[in-house]
Amino acid sequence: MVEQSNKWYLIQCKPHESFRAEAHLQNQNYTCFHPTYPVKRKRAGKINVSIAPLFPHYLFILLNDSDNWSTIRSTRGVSKMVRFNNVPATLDHHLVEALQRHCEKLHGLTPEPLYKVGDRVVITEGCFKELEAIVTATSGEERVVLLLNLFSRPQHVELSSYDIVKVEAG
Repeated sequence: MVEQSNKWYLIQCKPHESFRAEAHLQNQNYTCFHPTYPVKRKRAGKINVSIAPLFPHYLFILLNDSDNWSTIRSTRGVSKMVRFNNVPATLDHHLVEALQRHCEKLHGLTPEPLYKVGDRVVITEGCFKELEAIVTATSGEERVVLLLNLFSRPQHVELSSYDIVKVEAG
């Protein structure tokens, strides 16, 4: 349990540097909470599990009035302390504790699937190479069922998840 004289504050981190900011703040003996979750990513044809921030660019820091706040903004990876009307934003202890419990559960479970129903994908291998499809189901850990438009008719095809890539939204 946390002393009630301490408060949780919100730190905004530089892009892709929230893990660096957390490490440098902890090296300065600050208590931080960086909500993360496991995620599957495909790189070089292999599926790897990595840890991703639940709130990209943000982490929480536990401070009290006697702490030296001046070193925080010059810490590597930190952009600024989030403020509203020039007052640092605080968070309720119960909210942070609930987030901590939620993240513990996430790390105890299997990562979210690489592909979800409704994802738009492009086939990268085989006779359907370069065709766009929609994921309609997952079949086990390494198989997906796709909906293709072949010969002006919708067709369902089951392929390896290694043979497709997500179409990036944008």
